[in-house]
Amino acid sequence: MTHWQKPPFTRDDVQITQRETLYKDFFRVDKVTLKHRLFQGGWTGELSRELFLRGPAVGVLLYDPKHDTVGLIEQFRAGALAEPGGPWCMEIVAGMIEDGETCEDVARRESIEEAGVEPYHMEYIANYLPSPGGSDEKMHILCGLADLSQAGGIHGLDEEHEDIKVHVLAASEVFAHLYDGRFNSAAVLLCLQWLQLNHARLKQG
Repeated sequence: MTHWQKPPFTRDDVQITQRETLYKDFFRVDKVTLKHRLFQGGWTGELSRELFLRGPAVGVLLYDPKHDTVGLIEQFRAGALAEPGGPWCMEIVAGMIEDGETCEDVARRESIEEAGVEPYHMEYIANYLPSPGGSDEKMHILCGLADLSQAGGIHGLDEEHEDIKVHVLAASEVFAHLYDGRFNSAAVLLCLQWLQLNHARLKQG
């Protein structure tokens, strides 16, 4: 049995010898040449990796404890073109962190832009790396408590070509379909699992 231990390596155990920007527009792709320490001792030889630079983002699950409903959004995603059910995904509200913004700032801004809802209370859930094998993106996820009684409709910014449909669903219905493939992104699954664990507490206020 292996017991939990402090990771043996830190950022200082990586040596970057060259960095080249291959593409830069809304996102950026760099080619990084590096070497790193090995678990059995010594160093790797030089190796190259393409790194998709996306930066930090925030996702917020909208929950109405009074009506016991969950607010989710649905929108087209090019990365899901090969999905059997089509490239429209059920997601949580999300957006990128701009300079000077906190996670709560982004959660509140994006909730208004994408769902027409302003949460009255936020709870931080966790942060994680969605795809560290090729991207630097770090995702912070929160739960935003809000009145969803009037939520719905189509939202998003025209200049960003957003076409976002808001769904307000009973929490029991969402939990019943959690693992049948309707929710197919890590952020929404993690948030809904967290909501299941904290459901009774949030409902009680």
